[in-house]
Amino acid sequence: MPEATASSPVNEPVNDEMPTMGFLEHLEELRRRIIYSIIAVAVGCVVCWKFVERIVDLMQRPIVQALHANGLPEKLVYLNPVDPFNLYLKVAGVVGLFVASPVVLYQVWLFIAPGLYRNEKRYVLPFMVSTVTLFLAGGYFGYKLVYPQALRFLIEFSKQFTPMITIEEYSSLFLTIIVGMGVIFEMPILVFFLAIMGMVTAGWMWRNLRYSILVIFVIAAILTPTTDILNMCIFAAPMVALYLFSIGIAWLVHPTQRKKRQGKKS
Repeated sequence: MPEATASSPVNEPVNDEMPTMGFLEHLEELRRRIIYSIIAVAVGCVVCWKFVERIVDLMQRPIVQALHANGLPEKLVYLNPVDPFNLYLKVAGVVGLFVASPVVLYQVWLFIAPGLYRNEKRYVLPFMVSTVTLFLAGGYFGYKLVYPQALRFLIEFSKQFTPMITIEEYSSLFLTIIVGMGVIFEMPILVFFLAIMGMVTAGWMWRNLRYSILVIFVIAAILTPTTDILNMCIFAAPMVALYLFSIGIAWLVHPTQRKKRQGKKS
């Protein structure tokens, strides 16, 4: 029987090597992706500017409801004539970032994709769907649950005083919590990439669970605008759940587990 030649499909190696790029090429690629992301955010900001008054009304709704529940004046104040205009610009910019997040995250994927193997690039669709969904879910969770609870506690605790809440201070606190919760909800995506590169394992994450929970509560204590245990737990609970969920992700995508599954298939 004739031996299989090198060009035979039986012995043909699978070309699954990562492409190489020079340092200057990496810088050029990074510059291109940043420019595209800035353009996308600028377009999103222009689109959101047309609806900025409605967006600001939605942003004020939690504090208006908390003030109304305590029989207090329901309008925010400003100390500088340019504060309302600056508020509209800031809100349009942040909401424009949310609107443009699929484009921005796709640019992130295009930048890191050259460093992945060919069979790992098929994760682009799950990456896009999960990152956008988690980011929006984190912002929605902060808007509907975390922020109203914190405001209700703060207003009721200080109801013997008359509040004079400026739009600048309120918007800074609002955006910090909403964007912060959106970023926190991206934890599984971060673990996904760390695990797929072999930098963390599910076993390591599980063994350090108690220390991770301690760090989570420290982060929650920093982010929460109040000092009570209830609001800190409201912040920390989804982070602990996301950490446990990330352990499963790390187990699925770690190179050792992928090799085991490939060995079973063969």
